[in-house]
Amino acid sequence: MKKLTYIFIALFSLSLLTTSCREEKSTEEKVEDVVDDAGDAVEDAADDIEDAVDSK
Repeated sequence: MKKLTYIFIALFSLSLLTTSCREEKSTEEKVEDVVDDAGDAVEDAADDIEDAVDSK
């Protein structure tokens, strides 16, 4: 039982170390990503519309 507890503590500690080292994005970077994604979506929709018009 003691070994199981030690293994659990070791795995929990390892998970804390790996998640705390993650690089966090700033708010500006998050906004830029959303704007880029929205622009890509608009371009894709425009391409789809153009393809639909061309096929008729």
